[in-house]
Amino acid sequence: MSIRRQLTFHGILLYRKYYGEHGMLIKFFTAECGKKMFLVRGATRSRFKMKADILPFTYGVYTGSIAYHGLSYLKSAESTHHYLNIINNINLNAYATYIMGLIDAAFPDSHPAVKWFDKLYYGLKLINDGLDPEIITNIFEIQLLSVFGVAPDLKGCVICGRHDLPMDYSDKYGGLLCIHHWDHDPHRSHLDSKTVYYLRVLSKVPLKKIGRINVSKRTKQQLRRQLDDIYDNSVGLRLKSKRFLDQMQRFKL
Repeated sequence: MSIRRQLTFHGILLYRKYYGEHGMLIKFFTAECGKKMFLVRGATRSRFKMKADILPFTYGVYTGSIAYHGLSYLKSAESTHHYLNIINNINLNAYATYIMGLIDAAFPDSHPAVKWFDKLYYGLKLINDGLDPEIITNIFEIQLLSVFGVAPDLKGCVICGRHDLPMDYSDKYGGLLCIHHWDHDPHRSHLDSKTVYYLRVLSKVPLKKIGRINVSKRTKQQLRRQLDDIYDNSVGLRLKSKRFLDQMQRFKL
């Protein structure tokens, strides 16, 4: 038998699907106890009181009966808010969905991750407030690499440690190579200096301190290519939400 405890928690809704005749399964990323799947009975009934509180792209304070293993049960919503611009814009929606998919893939259920709850909260807020969703997404991709266990070394050259010379990224070495060691990897990425600069900056920038973003289209394309290579070759993760995002970007071009 699963032990349960009553808990008031801060949650960001990651995922939901219909369950049975009138129920719904809802996955929250919570500040207090990580990812949790909740059964919400009667969620599809016309008089259900929490309909607005369990819409996609919602965050707030909830109360539930929490199980360490298995399903938890949502009891009430104390205060909730919606990322309205994300809800109403298919482009922003796609980026936000992909970011939440990365969070879902990165952390096991019931694994507390308060720092990442805060990052997700601020990241979605920045996208909702109109900051560049591509760069916000890149920040999550780069910073989540350490959670996936494949964080590249972006401090300096992985061979000599120097950081004051032209650099390029090497999949072979899992990080940066300075110009003196480019011959060690004939298949290095051939990134320009701005892209290398942004790889390094985005790997450590605090989301809550970002006030504006101004990155050229060319740099964003190189960042996208490099991060796709890392996720394909080192992480081995290709989410459906990423495929949809790629298709949408190709359609825009």
